[in-house]
Amino acid sequence: MTNAAQSAARVPAGVTFAARLSFENISHSFAGNGETLSDVSLTAEPGEVLCLLGPSGSGKTTLLRIAAGIEPQTSGRVLMNEREIAGPSVFLPPEKRSIGLVFQDFALFPHLTILENVRFGLTAMSRAEADREAEIALSRVGLQQYAQAYPHLLSGGEQQRVALARALAPRPTVLLMDEPFSGLDSRLKDSVRAETLAILRESRATAIVVTHDAEEAMRMGDRIALLRDGKLVQTGTAEELYNRPNSLFAAGFFSEINVFECEVADGRVATPVGNFAAAGLANGAAAQVAVRLGGISAGENGSGMPGRIISRRFLGDAELFEIRVAGADQPVRARMKCGQVPAGRRDITLTIRESDVLVFERAGKNA
Repeated sequence: MTNAAQSAARVPAGVTFAARLSFENISHSFAGNGETLSDVSLTAEPGEVLCLLGPSGSGKTTLLRIAAGIEPQTSGRVLMNEREIAGPSVFLPPEKRSIGLVFQDFALFPHLTILENVRFGLTAMSRAEADREAEIALSRVGLQQYAQAYPHLLSGGEQQRVALARALAPRPTVLLMDEPFSGLDSRLKDSVRAETLAILRESRATAIVVTHDAEEAMRMGDRIALLRDGKLVQTGTAEELYNRPNSLFAAGFFSEINVFECEVADGRVATPVGNFAAAGLANGAAAQVAVRLGGISAGENGSGMPGRIISRRFLGDAELFEIRVAGADQPVRARMKCGQVPAGRRDITLTIRESDVLVFERAGKNA
């Protein structure tokens, strides 16, 4: 069946009563391995898609496991609609939390049919009722024709949608998804992600999605929570985190950047690619200046900062350049539209878009 036919055949997702899920001062540690989460406070609002974003080891999956009740926190509380479900005196087991979970590897049972996989969590119903709900859930993801097939006969994208159907079948108030698209090839990822987001919007369940991919978080999330080393770095919309990152780490997570070390003088910073305003920083402060690769372009009529191209790489609709600039210890990297710099050109001038320049006070290794 084609994607268009599947979409036409798909039954709209049943509406759930979305819940507010809150983490209050959550800390977690494994014996002998140090702290994995440190005093994290965060709330997913009803019906919101909240993306937990960060590198490997930042604590994203641990926070998800704590929400699901698979892993207990060391301290702090988890609340659903202001009711404590995990804390010093309460620990609600996973099956009592009305929380659905989609694992990174889909976790389908190979010996069960697709219908049986989806029906697996519907234990409170009769067999006939559970079959009916499982069939409806498969229809929501456009896979009802595979009800009697086995998981190994389905593509990775289809298996992901079965896992989503199984999680949504009990109509949870919160859905947790742990790197749900990481096992898909790049050709499938965009379409499956878009289908999943449409189903989440229809079901209106609160969703928390773990990812290490900033673009994926921006595509899916109403808000993004960026974590690093078990700590919450910044929370906001995609626009807020991209345009107003609060640290060099946050800036570098959302776009490729050149970084220059310098000192503030008269409210400005001098870099090899230009002088820029350093609003809010004191004179003499050590600063780090981030310049996005996409904010550098070739100057017209020889205007701008002189540079010499030392390498260029064709990327389809863009080219990636390494450019030697006087005063820079490392080549300056730039990403420009194909054709902007004529083939064979070595010497060029550079102009910098000031909206792609971000200045931060240097604050040690965690800056």
